Amino acid sequence: MSAEAPQDGVLRRVLANTGVLLGGRAMNAVLSLGYMALAARSLGIGAFGVLVLINTFAQFVSDVAKFQAWQSILHFGAAPLAEGRREVFQRVVRFGLVLDLISVAFGVCVGAAGAWLLGPSLGLPEAAREEAAVYALSVAVLAPTAQVGLLRLFDRFGLLAAQGAISSAVRLAGGALGMAMDAPLVFFLVVWGLGSVAAFAYVTAAAALEMRRRDLWRGFSWAGPLAAGMPKAWRFAWATNASSSVDVAFTHVATLAVGALAGAADAGLWRVARQIADALAKPARLLIPALYPELAKLHASGRRGAMGQLALRVGLVGGATASLLLFVAVVAGDTLLAVVLDEDFAAAQSTMIWQLAAAVIGVWALPLEPMLVSMGRPGVVVWVRLTAAMAFLAALPFVIGTYGLPGAGAALVAATLAMAAGMLVRLWQITGSRRPDIKFP
Repeated sequence: MSAEAPQDGVLRRVLANTGVLLGGRAMNAVLSLGYMALAARSLGIGAFGVLVLINTFAQFVSDVAKFQAWQSILHFGAAPLAEGRREVFQRVVRFGLVLDLISVAFGVCVGAAGAWLLGPSLGLPEAAREEAAVYALSVAVLAPTAQVGLLRLFDRFGLLAAQGAISSAVRLAGGALGMAMDAPLVFFLVVWGLGSVAAFAYVTAAAALEMRRRDLWRGFSWAGPLAAGMPKAWRFAWATNASSSVDVAFTHVATLAVGALAGAADAGLWRVARQIADALAKPARLLIPALYPELAKLHASGRRGAMGQLALRVGLVGGATASLLLFVAVVAGDTLLAVVLDEDFAAAQSTMIWQLAAAVIGVWALPLEPMLVSMGRPGVVVWVRLTAAMAFLAALPFVIGTYGLPGAGAALVAATLAMAAGMLVRLWQITGSRRPDIKFP
C-alpha cells in the first residue's frame, strides 16, 4: 500500500499535467493545420514547398544549435529546488541561461550563413536565398529552452500549454490576412516569424514572473563558476544536445533531403504529411514533457524502482492512445487531407500513414529516453539515435528514387523501430547489470 500509493500519485500527476498540456496542444494542432492550410491554398503547392523548406531549415539549425537547457535545469535543479537551496538552484538557472545564449549566438550565425550558401542545393530557388537567410535569424527565439525547463520544474504546465497556441494563432491570423490580400511568399515568412517571436516573449515572461513569485530571483548573479556543484554538467549538456541534434535527422533533415532529392513541391507534401501525423500522435506524445520532471524528482529522491514502474505505465497509456489514432488515420486520412487543404495534397495520404506509424512506435517507446537521461545516461541515447539516423539518411536517396515519398515513410518506420529496440536493449543491460533495484520488465 505504501509503495503503491506514491506511484499511483505520481502517475496521476503525469496524466493531469498531460491533460493540461493536451488542452493547449489540441488547440495548437487545430490552429497549426489552419495556418498550414491557408498558406498552402494561398501560395499553391510550389511556393508552399519553398515556405516549408525555409522554415524547416531555420528549425533544423535551431535544434542542432540549442543545448536543451531545459533538461539540465530539470536534472540538476530538481533536488535544490525541493530542498530550498536557493543559491544552488540559481546556479543551475544561470548555467541554463548561459547555454541558451551560446545556442543563440551560434545558431544565428550558422543559420544565416548556411541559408545563403546552401539554399539552392536544398531545393530552394535562387531568388529565395536572401529571404531564407533573413528568416534564419528567427533562430534567436527558437533556440532558448531554459524558460521551458523552469515552468516544467515548477509544475506550471498550464502556462506552457499556451505557448504553441500563441505562435499558431499569430500565424493563422496573418495567414487569413495574407490569403485575403493574395500576399506573396515573403508575407507568409514574416507572419510565421512573428508567431515564433510572440511565443518566445510569452514563455520568457511567464518563467520570469514565476521565478519572482517564488522569490527565486533575490540574490541572483551572473558572476561565479558556471557548473559548480553540478557533476559532469557540461558532459550532460553536450550529450543532450547531441541526442536532440541526431533526432532532427528524422524530422527537419528528412524534409530538407526530400527537397534536395525531389524538389520543393514534394518537400511540401512530406511536411504536410508529417504535420498531420504529428497532430494525430500529439495526445500521446504529450506524456513525454509531463514524464521528464517526475522522473527527475524520483531520481533525485533515490526512488529508482518507482521510475521503472512509472515509465512502464506511461508507455502503455501512450501506446494504446497512439494506436487508436493510427486506425483513425488509416480510415479517414485521405478525406482529412482533401478537406483541410485541397485535392492536390491528398497524394500525401500514404506518406502520412507511414509517418504516423513511425510516431506510434515512438510513443510506445517514449519512456525509454527519459529513463536513460534521468539515470544520467544521455550518451546511450545519443549513440542509439546516431546509428539509426545514419542508416535512415543513407537509405533516403535510394528509397526516394525508387519508391518516392512512401518509400521514405517506410524507411522512417524501420529506423524508428530500430531506435526503440536499441534503447530497450541498453536499458535492460544497464538496469540488469548495474542497477538491480530498478524494476523495469
